[in-house]
Amino acid sequence: MTRLNHDALAAMLAGAAEEIRANHEWLSRLDSVGGDGDHGTTMVRAMSKLEQALETSASGKVQTLLHDVGWAILGVDGGATGPLLGMFFVTMAEAAEGLPELDVDGLASVFEAGLKGVRAQTNAQPGDKTLLDALIPAVEALRGAAASGLEMTEALHLAAEAAEAGAKLTSTLQARFGRARAIKEQSIGTQDPGATSMALLFRGFKKGLENHA
Repeated sequence: MTRLNHDALAAMLAGAAEEIRANHEWLSRLDSVGGDGDHGTTMVRAMSKLEQALETSASGKVQTLLHDVGWAILGVDGGATGPLLGMFFVTMAEAAEGLPELDVDGLASVFEAGLKGVRAQTNAQPGDKTLLDALIPAVEALRGAAASGLEMTEALHLAAEAAEAGAKLTSTLQARFGRARAIKEQSIGTQDPGATSMALLFRGFKKGLENHA
């Protein structure tokens, strides 16, 4: 696959929701180390909003689908998940304006915009043990795949691998942001739940597109 249309994007997003649902208990266990232990539950609520947006989307437009998903997730209560993940999709939508389909280069650009939108919502930096530690390498992998001329599923496969590696690396870090920073060095040894959920999203993106193809 070389181009992503509305239906393929919808399949990607549905795959992400499925991956989160399958792993939400693990996410909450990770969150119980330094947080409230409800990250998995919050992510499931976010994915329910995403699925509702998919069900009601009738425009056939990539931009509108991303916009509807983002604004739906922005309404999710529960810490930073709604604002960060919602703005991720909203700013992706802005970058997709006027594009009926996305090639790999366009997909990388849209995800780069999403990353920029997330970073505008937080003062966290790479290495602070947050979702950025999975999202940044995933987006960089997408850009590298586009530069190498890879097709869509290969690009998402590399992005998913990079996100997972970034999430795993957070187990070696001490939290410097969010609730987990209060437990200081005790946060070392456990993956960050936000980074882990981001890795799961990218794994779901890949699976969803593969199933659609």
